[in-house]
Amino acid sequence: MDQERRKVIIKEIEHWQSSKLLPDQYCNFLLNLYLDEPDKKTPAGWNGKAAAALQQASGKLWLGVFALIALVGCIVIYFNDFHPAMQMATAALGTWVLLWRGQKLRKRHEAAGLSLTGLGMMCMLGSGLYIFHLHKLSGESLELIYLGLCALFWISYGIAARIPLLHLCGWIAAIMVYALVLYNYMTAPKWYDVQLYWMPASFIYAWGSWFVKRWSKPVSAILFAIAALLWFMPEIYSILLLDSPLWIQVQLLVKMTLGGILLFSLRKKWIAWVA
Repeated sequence: MDQERRKVIIKEIEHWQSSKLLPDQYCNFLLNLYLDEPDKKTPAGWNGKAAAALQQASGKLWLGVFALIALVGCIVIYFNDFHPAMQMATAALGTWVLLWRGQKLRKRHEAAGLSLTGLGMMCMLGSGLYIFHLHKLSGESLELIYLGLCALFWISYGIAARIPLLHLCGWIAAIMVYALVLYNYMTAPKWYDVQLYWMPASFIYAWGSWFVKRWSKPVSAILFAIAALLWFMPEIYSILLLDSPLWIQVQLLVKMTLGGILLFSLRKKWIAWVA
């Protein structure tokens, strides 16, 4: 086989590997067949690929990586000395960069892109709460409002970027905010009061799951999962935040029985919503 034809075949195999048309192990096997020199073979495993990438990296790339590490280190060290407006701008810029890079990386590596997106969301939440504490603005009401805003952003971004887990985390954060608001402003609620705080929301989310199924099955599935969570939230709320929940075992047993009957009797409908 002449050298030009071999190069074309190797280039095509590398294209298959980068575009995930074939599994990595198959591409590595084919590359090993067409590569003559042992040191040109593609290393197996993620550590081998990382080593090969480091060996082939240019001096500009090395310099850029170390400059970025130094910049991040300086920001972390001197963050407390920044003006409050500069602190908020830095946190917002860091969050945007992580989300932007995560969205671009998802096109090639889904897991790595989602990891950067998750890191960006944690940066948004953690930096905001840290700024509140740094400037002694750590009132519980302010923190709840900020958590609610983060939850709203996670829900919106999760739907727009088609990240169901982020969408789910946004609703869970919103449920946490609602639970803490109830705990702070409701004194000595009865067991039926707790049920009334949560049960209507469960039916609303179940209806929402049915309503949006025609546009987005992933969103419908998340809303259905939240409806199921809200079904048991009175008991979870009572166990975690109330001192002496009454008849909690009986409530859980009744809820599980009723929920099982509803899921079984309506299985043909709700499976069509989420599947």
